[in-house]
Amino acid sequence: MSSSSAPSTTASAAEERSARVAVTLFPLLILAGGAVALAAPAAFSGLSPWINPLLGIIMFGMGLTLTPPDFAIIAKRPVPVVIGVVAQYAIMPFLGWLVAMALSLPPALAAGVILVGCCPGGTASNVVSYLAKGDVALSVAMTSVSTLIAPLLTPVLALWLAGQYMPVDAGSMAWSIVQIVLLPVLLGLVIRLFLPRLVNKALPALPWISVIAITFVVIAVVSGSAKAIFSAGLLVLVAVILHNGLGYALGYGAARLFRLPVPARRTTAIEVGMQNSGLAAGLARTYMTPEAALPGAIFSVWHNVSGAVLAAYWRRRSTPAPSQGEKVPAAVTE
Repeated sequence: MSSSSAPSTTASAAEERSARVAVTLFPLLILAGGAVALAAPAAFSGLSPWINPLLGIIMFGMGLTLTPPDFAIIAKRPVPVVIGVVAQYAIMPFLGWLVAMALSLPPALAAGVILVGCCPGGTASNVVSYLAKGDVALSVAMTSVSTLIAPLLTPVLALWLAGQYMPVDAGSMAWSIVQIVLLPVLLGLVIRLFLPRLVNKALPALPWISVIAITFVVIAVVSGSAKAIFSAGLLVLVAVILHNGLGYALGYGAARLFRLPVPARRTTAIEVGMQNSGLAAGLARTYMTPEAALPGAIFSVWHNVSGAVLAAYWRRRSTPAPSQGEKVPAAVTE
């Protein structure tokens, strides 16, 4: 997600610094926002209608960071992209279902955990892959493909698995995902294509716009789920940690099974384990209950903390040097 011109080298460095700082401070801002929302939930009750528009802004930012070469890898190396996307939608939904079963979660919380697993990968995974010395180009391709097919797969999987616990309006959910995810991403792509210089100037600010937006999404969700957090917060945290951690492990295992290189294994693990949990929280809030949105809100914090720790660990281990043309991811979202 950096341009190929000489002046953009400086811009890429700025994007990298901005992304590093944003991904470091992101969990702290989320924690602070969640704490404030818990302390005074009534003060933020008016934020609920803004959840989906804020998610749209985040996905628009993702679209702005994409360029046609980001999709070229799909044609050049389709196998690892397919492996990652299939693992994303095969592993995480069923892991969510198994975790909900194993912990005997109440219906609303079980549906929320499963819905997190049914969502596409979060674009914070692109930055974490970069910091972990993974295959960033592959990460961008996996995130893009899983996001673009989310209007189809997320509602179908949610209906199948979460529908065992709560009614799921798959048709309405699919249309919401088109509005919240697909259209903003495509709009960002088109603007980047026709106004590249203007967008390049804005790239360093995009991580912060995304961070602020998702912070307000979590504040809105937490303020509406305060009672559920006090009664079941620890149980949901255990579910989220298991879901996320097993996602990393099984994602890495799937890539290793198909003998992908080490950087691609790391990327696949991160893509599978890190979810667009902000989207899950917004969908749960709209189509389920405030309690069902709780797993998405907690996942939003935890997967960034665990991703940063995992990236730091892998970065210290020997790995093939990244290619000269490796992109620096600019967007940080869920």
